[in-house]
Amino acid sequence: MGNQVVIIVGTFILLLTGLLLGYVLSQLVLGFLAFNLLTFFGTVSLILIFGTLYYVLFWQLKREQTQVIPTELPTQLETQTQTTTIPENHLKNKLISRLSGDVEAAERLIDQARQNYPGMPDNWYCERVLDDLDRDTR
Repeated sequence: MGNQVVIIVGTFILLLTGLLLGYVLSQLVLGFLAFNLLTFFGTVSLILIFGTLYYVLFWQLKREQTQVIPTELPTQLETQTQTTTIPENHLKNKLISRLSGDVEAAERLIDQARQNYPGMPDNWYCERVLDDLDRDTR
């Protein structure tokens, strides 16, 4: 929600600044506005504001796109071949969200899986618990 507010407000200010900059430049070109130190610094400040907002807005959009987390886990065969590529935190966060934020229950389930299947990688335990929860909900 916070990122959307930044994008909406930034877009609004960017449009307003662009319109103001276009108006000032058109008045300068048409000769209705005298070119002096005040109009020069005003125009430069509008250009700087416009450029800064443009940069910040698209930086925010790019940052938001890189934070997108995939909602589906790969199949069991793919996870065995790519165990190191899936961050452990992602799987734990998915497990915690599946348990409605109950961190202690997630840790208990992972510890129970460790006792039942010793010697496996940490990612495997999270995947196992998630698969068990999926199977139990069916």
